[in-house]
Amino acid sequence: MFKNAKALAALCLLPLTLLLGTFAAAEEQNGNQQKVLRVSAIPDEAPTELLRKFQPLGSYLEQQLGMKVQFFPVTDYAAVVEGLAADKVDLAWLGGFTFVQARLKTGNAIPLVQREKDRQFTSKFITADPAVTSLQDLRGKSFVFGSISSTSGSLMPRYFMDKEGIKPENFFSRVAYSGAHDATAAWVQAGKADAGVLNAAVWDKLVASGKVDTDKVRVLVTTPPYYDYNWTVRGGLDPALAAKIKAAFLNLDPSNPEHKAILDLQAADRFIETAPENYQSIEDAARAVGLLK
Repeated sequence: MFKNAKALAALCLLPLTLLLGTFAAAEEQNGNQQKVLRVSAIPDEAPTELLRKFQPLGSYLEQQLGMKVQFFPVTDYAAVVEGLAADKVDLAWLGGFTFVQARLKTGNAIPLVQREKDRQFTSKFITADPAVTSLQDLRGKSFVFGSISSTSGSLMPRYFMDKEGIKPENFFSRVAYSGAHDATAAWVQAGKADAGVLNAAVWDKLVASGKVDTDKVRVLVTTPPYYDYNWTVRGGLDPALAAKIKAAFLNLDPSNPEHKAILDLQAADRFIETAPENYQSIEDAARAVGLLK
C-alpha cells in the first residue's frame, strides 16, 4: 500500500478539485461496504516528511482494522477540511483550528484521540537577529507565520500577540506565510524574515536533527499552553469502525518496540481520548482575532 511514495507525493501537486476527485475514486472502490480507510493530514510539514511519518502507522492500522488504508497528502489545510465535509476523507490529522473549522463546516466531525502533549501545546517565536530580546523589539521588522489555518503557526501566536496589543499587520513591516512549520524555520535562518513562529514539537525535531543552526536561530518567546492536534473522523463514518480506530490508537504501547517506533514518528509518548469541548478555547481565540466570523 505504501511502496509508491513518489506517486503519493505527486498528489500534493494536484489542486483541490482533482484531489477530491481522487478521494471520490477511492470511495467508488469501497462499494456498499467500506473496504478502504481514506486518510489525510494537514500539510504542516513537507509532503515527504508526512509520508515518512505515516507509513508505519498506516501499516499498523491496516493490521488492526483488517482493511486497506490509503493516505492522501494535500496541498493546503483547507483541502482536508473540504475532504471531511464532502465525506471523501474518513480519518484526518488536524490541528485544533482545522478541527474547529471542520466541526463548524460538517456539524458532526468527531475528534477521537490526541497525543498527551496536545493538551499543553505551545508555539515558539524565533529570530536570528541578536539585537532582538523581546516581541516588542520586532516592531517594524518582517515576520513569518506558517499557514493561516495553523493553530500553532498562526492562530494562537496571533491571539497571544493580540493580548499584548500587537496587531501583526500594523506592528511588523511585512507579514508572510510560509505554509509549514519547517519552512518557517528555514525562512528565518536564511534571512527571508527577521522572525517567525512555529510549533514547539517541530522546532524541537529540527534542532535534534541538526536541520536548524541554533548558533544562528534562537527561541525568543514560548507561548502559554493550549489544546492542539487530534485525529478526527467524519461524522458519517460507521461508529463501529470509528471505535476500532480509536482503540487502535489507544492500544499503542511504548513498551512494545514496534509501537514505540510508530509513536516516535508521531512525536507521541502515547495517545489519549479527546472530545469536541476541548477545542472551545480555540474557537473562541479564532473569533477574538477575526479568523472566524
